[in-house]
Amino acid sequence: MSRPRTIILAVIVSTFFVGFGGGVVFPILPNLGALLGISPFVVGLILSVNRFTRVVANTPAGSLIDRIGTRKPFIAGLFIEGLATLGYVVALNATLPEVWFLAARILWGLGSAFVFATAYTIAADVSTGTSRGTNMGVVRGGMTLGFPAGLVMGGVVSDLYSVTTAFVLAAAFALFASAIAYFAIPETHVSGPQTRVKPWDVDVSAPALTIGAVNFGLYFAYLGALFSTLVLFLDFHGFSVWGYGPQGMSGLLMAVTVVSAAVFTFGGGKLSDDYGARIPVLLGFLVVSFAGFALLAVAETIPTLAVACLLIGIGQGGTSGPLIALLADFTPTERMGRATATNNVLGDLGGGLGPLVSLPLINLVGFAPVYAVCAVIPLVAGLLLVGSIYSQTGELSPTTVSLADD
Repeated sequence: MSRPRTIILAVIVSTFFVGFGGGVVFPILPNLGALLGISPFVVGLILSVNRFTRVVANTPAGSLIDRIGTRKPFIAGLFIEGLATLGYVVALNATLPEVWFLAARILWGLGSAFVFATAYTIAADVSTGTSRGTNMGVVRGGMTLGFPAGLVMGGVVSDLYSVTTAFVLAAAFALFASAIAYFAIPETHVSGPQTRVKPWDVDVSAPALTIGAVNFGLYFAYLGALFSTLVLFLDFHGFSVWGYGPQGMSGLLMAVTVVSAAVFTFGGGKLSDDYGARIPVLLGFLVVSFAGFALLAVAETIPTLAVACLLIGIGQGGTSGPLIALLADFTPTERMGRATATNNVLGDLGGGLGPLVSLPLINLVGFAPVYAVCAVIPLVAGLLLVGSIYSQTGELSPTTVSLADD
């Protein structure tokens, strides 16, 4: 097998490039919906349907990984995401664009189910207890950084050139990512097919369900609510900077959010390794996320809005590495694919329900109440996490050493 650092680097690079297709639609589609005759509800469904697809696909993907390994599902998932991004281009010129966008997002969800589960499993396979937070953090950070690149591409390139150009570029990078994985990613998980693992085998252990529930709440607020409503928030308040309209500006602000998330994903995972415990690090970043959404609820100026997005990104990113590392701390290696799938299922439910709930609610009650509710979610998640870990270990903050010894 290649050296762990080489494998981790290859995962980071390939997931970074494929991530462009995930972010490119967010600055474009909410405003493009009216032009194409797509209702706000259907726009929300298009933005969410990839996550609902993953809800269905995550479990068999995780079981398949524990059964046949990581290499083939990882490469296949990246290639499928590239084809899905090409579907956005077809949708722009189709008679029923909403059908094509939905189909492309469903295909994207299928591919990403394999990419997310395999990336985390590969990182767990090549890690030890003292490096797990760092490796999970850098993999998650690399995956996250592709998304803001897609946001900038979707907002800026569509403003300067065309929507078609933005989608074509994203598709090219996504297909390039699958080529990188083909040549650089070895098998890390199994030495031969594990026939005892069935496609419907779901990990319903307490750690997987608890961490998945925390993931549900965070993604509901972060990707589900914030990302699907920010362009509308900017348009409503008439914010503009450097000549960019709502699409370009929302792309830049979301990029700030996700870049800060990626940076602190690296830092959060390493901090939990260095500190020797995950819970204190997680709670600190959950409080930061609360502060960001609370500030967003009262934001009336561009600087205030920028600080709110920055804090939300820091909070979200800081929790990502330690949270998935905590899952790996509690999970036997041979079940990591399925445990990751359970975590992803619940996270995708949160991210998928977010647009469907927040977009109609904003039309009824406005932006501030919706963002205020999102601020409470990280606090509730922290209480749930501490309570569950205490019930399993008898400690409020177990060390990584004690978990490794169990």
